[in-house]
Amino acid sequence: MFKILEANELTTNIYQMIVEAPRVAEACLPGQFLIIRVDEEGERIPLTICDYDREKGTVEIVVQAIGAETHLLSKLKAGDHLADVVGPLGKPSDLCEESIEDLKKKKIVFIAGGVGTAPVYPQAKWLKEHGVDCDVIIGAKNKDLVILEDRFKKVCNLHVTTDDGSYGRSGMVTKALQDLWDEGNKYDHCVAIGPMIMMKFVCKLTQELGIPTVVSMNPIMVDGTGMCGACRLTVDGQVKFACVDGPEFDGHKVDFDQAMNRMKLYKTEEGRLLLKAQEGDTHHGGCGNCD
Repeated sequence: MFKILEANELTTNIYQMIVEAPRVAEACLPGQFLIIRVDEEGERIPLTICDYDREKGTVEIVVQAIGAETHLLSKLKAGDHLADVVGPLGKPSDLCEESIEDLKKKKIVFIAGGVGTAPVYPQAKWLKEHGVDCDVIIGAKNKDLVILEDRFKKVCNLHVTTDDGSYGRSGMVTKALQDLWDEGNKYDHCVAIGPMIMMKFVCKLTQELGIPTVVSMNPIMVDGTGMCGACRLTVDGQVKFACVDGPEFDGHKVDFDQAMNRMKLYKTEEGRLLLKAQEGDTHHGGCGNCD
């Protein structure tokens, strides 16, 4: 059992929790994720790590209540317990693999949309701790849906944009990126995390601007271990699985249309049967759980 030390509603249907999980906190790095179960009968929920504290042995998650299991999770309070917290899973951010001196020479921009804002934060924080500056663009439909703003201001150069213009810049994140580029911010590296359609159009723009771009394909994960096949995608013509090969990939090589279509189909039993007929066994054969 894993104790919830803190639980808050950040905005409508988006919740933040700090969970006691010392072994995960000791080993995790930005870009990785967890699988949690609310109770022993519950479904596995993959959630990216928003923050961690190695000394206190805690990890922080942010969840959007959109399904039955995430709604159940959102009802938990400080003092309640989770049945399982498994992690860290997935590969850490590529930025963690580069030398700090090389990172300091780059102009890096993160683009975050919706709950994708949460997994961007530990990366920006990690860079700040290592003396690397970065820009972050947070996009939301309106001011009320902007999350973690105060925390981002402490670790990066923050730019907030809202679709309705109610706060910060006006328009989509792609417009904010184009405006910043036109203002003289010639970025060397971009990381985009958010809704699939947002990442697709960010990559379309960054390809035109010549900015290497990494995306996190966590929106398509279901099982989180490579068993279900839901997160199967094509990257540079090769089949990959977001949960074990990612979740981060070269955004200019991801087939977003295929990934979005598979995500829609996988939500229904009929769709899953169709995918099985088209693709055969979709699970990842080397995940260790499929033998």
